[in-house]
Amino acid sequence: MTPNELKEEFVKRGRTLGCVESFTGGLFAREMTKVPGASKFFKGGIVSYATEEKIRIVGVNENTVRQFGVVSQEVAGEMVAHGKYLLNVDYCISFTGNAGPEAMENKPVGEIYIGICTQDLAQVQKFQLNGTRDEIQHRAVELGMEMLKNMIFQKN
Repeated sequence: MTPNELKEEFVKRGRTLGCVESFTGGLFAREMTKVPGASKFFKGGIVSYATEEKIRIVGVNENTVRQFGVVSQEVAGEMVAHGKYLLNVDYCISFTGNAGPEAMENKPVGEIYIGICTQDLAQVQKFQLNGTRDEIQHRAVELGMEMLKNMIFQKN
């Protein structure tokens, strides 16, 4: 699904979207804001690249980070839940993972987690991607848009 198609679906349903990004570094927000009229559905995003900012700004629990690491289902879940609240949106999406160039927290390059949260549903999916750092980041954003599409149509 393209950013423009997402915009059409969100606007048609009168829903808002926000994001909390880590390893994608704002790429998802950039893709959403390329679309003319993005302000009709996209309220904003938080880029919390450093671990301490995930804790300080987003509200991820320090114990969760210590127990599971920042590249984890648990952290992606907390990022998206807190982001939904902080951004006051109907849908929020989060991205955390390792785009390389080397293993991090004993997690291989390409291990990523994408979370989506709505009023009554939350999910986090794990993916193992291959490619360069840039390819992994772009593929993650594409997967996130697909997950949003699936969730929107699920709730139709």
